[in-house]
Amino acid sequence: MIQPIPRRRRPIAPLLAEPRYEVLPLPAVLDQTAALPPGSVVTVTASPRQGTAATIDLAEHLAAQGMRAVPHIAARQVSDRAELAAILDRLEAAAINEVFVVGGDQPAPAGAYADGLALLRDMAELDRLPARIGVPSYPEGHWAIDGPALWDSLRSKQDFATYTVTQLCFDADAICRFTIEARENGVTLPVVAGVPGAVDAARLLRISMRIGIGQSIRFVRGHRSVAGRLLRPGGYRPDGLLRKLATRMGEGRCELGGLHFYTFNRVGATARWVGQAHRRAA
Repeated sequence: MIQPIPRRRRPIAPLLAEPRYEVLPLPAVLDQTAALPPGSVVTVTASPRQGTAATIDLAEHLAAQGMRAVPHIAARQVSDRAELAAILDRLEAAAINEVFVVGGDQPAPAGAYADGLALLRDMAELDRLPARIGVPSYPEGHWAIDGPALWDSLRSKQDFATYTVTQLCFDADAICRFTIEARENGVTLPVVAGVPGAVDAARLLRISMRIGIGQSIRFVRGHRSVAGRLLRPGGYRPDGLLRKLATRMGEGRCELGGLHFYTFNRVGATARWVGQAHRRAA
């Protein structure tokens, strides 16, 4: 049972009214997204194994369903400016005007782009920047990049981006601390909290093995506390995390511009949970 959010915590209610749902590029998820309200924001990750085409294909189908589709473009999967232009052509034809630019999980770049910033700069030189662009951020750090370099990168990307979504995080204190530190480090982008949806470990591992996505599998392998939460009977629900975020927002200790739910393709279960949470927070 989701506990009601006290009135002093209700700044989070508008964020629950406009959630973002992240899905993996598997066509079967369309059966679940079809039940979402028209205009729902659905982001599609980039899979090293399936490639950019799978992400764009699914984004096109989501747009046809009436969703606000947001495909991830992984810089290391894009070979050159011609391929980048072709991707942007497809998105424009599908009336998709928002993207999420990441470096990508694959160890070596396919071509000209070693990181997301290089790809963003080429988008700008092509005069093809979409209306909205998201970029990632890391409240708990990045295994391969030190803290000062992460801040430098995020400051540079905000010349092109319109918001940042945090890496999947179960720690409300880490998320909220990051929002304050972002301002102290000259980052003015709205921070969208990346939080788990209603997920379970078995599904997470099965999908990870199927499409070769590194992010999800690394979290289970490398974070025992995460694995413990996911392995609870009935799976994980973000009740406690959202209550803590709501409290800190009400106290003025957290500046969030949205909520981004990592569903691992449990869209229906996550959307039902979000609906219940919003009704109790309103």
